[in-house]
Amino acid sequence: MGKIYLKNIHLYAFHGCMDEEEKIGSDYIVNVVVKTNLDVSSKTDNLHDTVDYVALHSIVKKEMKVRAKLLEHVADRILKIILEEHPGVEKAKVKVAKRNPPIGGNVEEVAIKRELSRSALKFD
Repeated sequence: MGKIYLKNIHLYAFHGCMDEEEKIGSDYIVNVVVKTNLDVSSKTDNLHDTVDYVALHSIVKKEMKVRAKLLEHVADRILKIILEEHPGVEKAKVKVAKRNPPIGGNVEEVAIKRELSRSALKFD
């Protein structure tokens, strides 16, 4: 077993409940951790035997472009797609942080963290 980490993915997106968030957007930082079997890839040195972190990054970028009111919603979309597209992933965690949120105070960021395991996800 092992884990693959994507740390501090910087993106600009338009999530939030306020009208101005839809218009002007905000800076976000996303972190992803996936639990998967790295035994085969560590022996074969073959990209096809692991979870490609470029593909994970692509999922994050794509889902962050789809506007949502809540960070929880964005995080859950990211998790579900990771598990659907990568059968070798047993569990995924994602943290989505909004930098300098418009909440009427000096706050560096607000963030949510979600995780989802393959056993908890029901595929059609």
